[in-house]
Amino acid sequence: VKRLRAHPAYHSFNNKWNLPVYFQIRFREIAGSLEAALTDILEDAPAGSPYRLLASHRTWSSLQRCWSDKMFLPLLAHRLWRLTLQILARYSIFVKELLLRPISNESAKDVKKPLVTGSKDLSITQGNCEDQASGPSETKPIVSVSSTQLVYVVTDLHRLQEQLPELLETIKPKLEVMGFKNFSSISAALEDSQLSLSACVPALSEKITQDLSESCFSHLKSALEVPRLYRRTNKEVPVTASSYVDSALKPLYQLQSRHKDKLKQATIRQWLEATLSESTHKYYETVSDVLNSVRKMEESLKRLKQARRTTPASPAGLSGGGMSDDDKIRRQLALDVAYLGEQIEKMGLRTKDIRSFPALAELVAAAKDQATAEQP
Repeated sequence: VKRLRAHPAYHSFNNKWNLPVYFQIRFREIAGSLEAALTDILEDAPAGSPYRLLASHRTWSSLQRCWSDKMFLPLLAHRLWRLTLQILARYSIFVKELLLRPISNESAKDVKKPLVTGSKDLSITQGNCEDQASGPSETKPIVSVSSTQLVYVVTDLHRLQEQLPELLETIKPKLEVMGFKNFSSISAALEDSQLSLSACVPALSEKITQDLSESCFSHLKSALEVPRLYRRTNKEVPVTASSYVDSALKPLYQLQSRHKDKLKQATIRQWLEATLSESTHKYYETVSDVLNSVRKMEESLKRLKQARRTTPASPAGLSGGGMSDDDKIRRQLALDVAYLGEQIEKMGLRTKDIRSFPALAELVAAAKDQATAEQP
């Protein structure tokens, strides 16, 4: 061994191998692996991972790798710490970029069609050791993102924030061996990274609830079709709610059933309330317009009959046990709103916490009472 170490070839090799070169190699391995996961197409995390998306899984594994026994060297602690913060910052940027993507109605695994939008690739940089081309960044197409994928992102953000204290416990022993004692600065830096990650959640939540609300209302606005179903059709008096109510609530049922084990119940409740408040407010305006239209039509027919000096009989379209078509419409809307309220309660929510629902219930109840009062 002594002769080997004294050999000129050994000295030549030893001089070529140094810490900066070693770190640069490791840096490129980690950064390259991470960037490969932060792609336009959000892939699922591997089986057994606590994360839902590959991007999140790779972020956490990259953080672990920095401080693993196979890679860590005391003399590189400061560079590895810097890389740790860079990885967290890069993931935060990646999440913020997702907010700029348009939402697709396709399922999470089918969202692969590029849209006419542009984005510049942002990657981790290591001081002078940048692994990027010196020329201008190319504009490339952005793919859409589904609300399901955004739910996965929020789930992973919560999970990553929960695991950062675990990372700190891995880092501490390695720094203590070196005599490092200023752990308050390390903790503060990680807390800043946590805040940066958590700051993304409100915007993600808003985007998710906006998409869910639009999906719900796309069915609730079918209330506009109720008059057509009863006017001059001789249809029986309605006794059950319309099917569009269940169709409107389907995305919310799926949210509860698919993500109850991964998302905090408080988060799911917040999303449900926000979604229902927005869609119910629009539904209230729709139902109000329908009832106003029915009332105006009814008044117009009455005036027409009076002008013709006809016998002031019950309103036009009297059928089905003496109930007019207009009253059937009012009754159907009352049944729909009552059923909507029942389903909201079954979700564990209170109807009084849903914007415009109390006013909506009062609106259809008054219309139903009016119809009952006018019956012979």
